[in-house]
Amino acid sequence: MKNINIRELAQQLNLSVSTVSKALNDSHEISDETKKRVLKTAATLNYVPNPYASSLRGRKSKNIGVVIPEVADSFFSIAINGIESVAKEKGYHVLICLTHESFENEKNILKEFQGGRVDGVIMSVSRETIQSDHISDLISNGVPLILFDRVCEDVETAKITTDDFESSYKATEHLVAQGCKKIAFLGISKSLSLNSKRQEGYVQALNDHDLKSGNKHIIHCTNELKPNYRLVKKLLQQKNRPDGIVASMEKLTTPVYTACADLNLSIPQDVKMVCFSNLETASILNPSLTTITQPAFEMGKTAASILFRALKKTNLSLTKSSIVIPSSLMIRSSTT
Repeated sequence: MKNINIRELAQQLNLSVSTVSKALNDSHEISDETKKRVLKTAATLNYVPNPYASSLRGRKSKNIGVVIPEVADSFFSIAINGIESVAKEKGYHVLICLTHESFENEKNILKEFQGGRVDGVIMSVSRETIQSDHISDLISNGVPLILFDRVCEDVETAKITTDDFESSYKATEHLVAQGCKKIAFLGISKSLSLNSKRQEGYVQALNDHDLKSGNKHIIHCTNELKPNYRLVKKLLQQKNRPDGIVASMEKLTTPVYTACADLNLSIPQDVKMVCFSNLETASILNPSLTTITQPAFEMGKTAASILFRALKKTNLSLTKSSIVIPSSLMIRSSTT
């Protein structure tokens, strides 16, 4: 829904702009009845106050917003470096906002951005995000937005992704080549398109090698370490336990390594593991971790480059600017 400004709100209420402004600011000069009427109409018509209007009128904020689930994941911290490398060159500041994997946080952040705080947004959605109205609302209000890594397929904008299906296929096929017959997949969300593509690649690889892909070996993990540990431990305690694991998220490394240690299972002799991860320490883990390494810096830099082209050229077709950048399989001791 497109936002209205305070003048349009005043016209709807048949009040002066001054009266509406005072009501919104809880002035003692305005009656409680009028305040309630103003606030109710403002909420119904999606009025968002712009605290930056007076200082930014006629010029840019020189800020871009980066909305991501977390920074603990090394992918996002590296991607931010790529974004900042472009923003700094353009003379812009980067405002980093964390959703902590919460859909409500994500919606509130984008609503705040409608007030003029940023000129554009680069975003990776939360694991809870199942619909995209809040993203479309921001775009319809004239704020260009680029999606990267975790995207919403139905949003008409540029999407910077990696080859998730092919990468997961390659990871699963690598485990098959190492002799694995019962391979599990650890996912992060049933709703994310990224997770779906990685799961599809895993299933396709098993089918192509005549291996069964039962749902009992597909585990949807949480955002918390302890519950994930319990899920992995239960998986590895099955009578027909997996001998290979494809983990779709970096934070799943610790639960797998810890559960294997507690169950006296050796990596890679008993269980082999490939993880989507950009950890710099992957090579010094014991054993060193085989990874699907995403082009995080390049993805961030590309997203920022497209955003700044959109800020410079308002008629740029963002839907035609989507790019897929391949990931790499880095083979280490956890699978060999």
